[in-house]
Amino acid sequence: MQRQHDPARDKERFAAAKQQLHTNVVGDILDSLGLYDQFLRPELRPVQHDAVLIGRAMTVLEIDAPFASFEDAHNATVAQPFGMMFEALDSLKENEVYVCTGASPRFALWGELMSTRAAVLGAAGAVVDGYSRDTRAVANHPFPVFSHGSYGQDQGARGKVVDYRVPIRMGNVWINPGDIIFGDIDGVLVVPQQVEDEVFAKAMEKVSGENVVRNALTAGLSTVEAYKHYGIM
Repeated sequence: MQRQHDPARDKERFAAAKQQLHTNVVGDILDSLGLYDQFLRPELRPVQHDAVLIGRAMTVLEIDAPFASFEDAHNATVAQPFGMMFEALDSLKENEVYVCTGASPRFALWGELMSTRAAVLGAAGAVVDGYSRDTRAVANHPFPVFSHGSYGQDQGARGKVVDYRVPIRMGNVWINPGDIIFGDIDGVLVVPQQVEDEVFAKAMEKVSGENVVRNALTAGLSTVEAYKHYGIM
């Protein structure tokens, strides 16, 4: 279940995280709390090489639906091209991330016009467990997108969104609507809402400590002594 969140607080936190944090340090904090499986698949890469994405998950469930014609489906949702994809996309709110999984990698799950619409709505980015297309346009758009790579095959006749704003599972990671999604060049991870305050507070502390250690190493301190003294490496 998605909790209520303060938009002003989110805006402040997300801006600070983009400026000061990276997924490595947040992942380390999650490990320290016993949350060992919060990074999504390593195949997820930013379409824009230096993209940084952070926001709350707007989860999307997609399935393969290889019907000879749309009328072959007995379910009204999958009878229409793209299923509920347009409704899901239009539901995006400010600082939300479109997070989609469930289908096979036979078609693209994201494209240029989706980036255009999501950006107008103030969304924070998209993470799709599959391919994206319109790569040149998406790469030149300021809206950050993470996918498995480029593939031009359209999803209209091959995949359908069947639900959104529901719990989903991507690999070993459960994602609930409202969980924080954080992505950069080193990967994409999920911060559960229940621990987000602790995670980001400790991540800021760790980044500060890493800066101290970096200076100490630059000054000639050995890694053995640095870890013994600071407990960071």
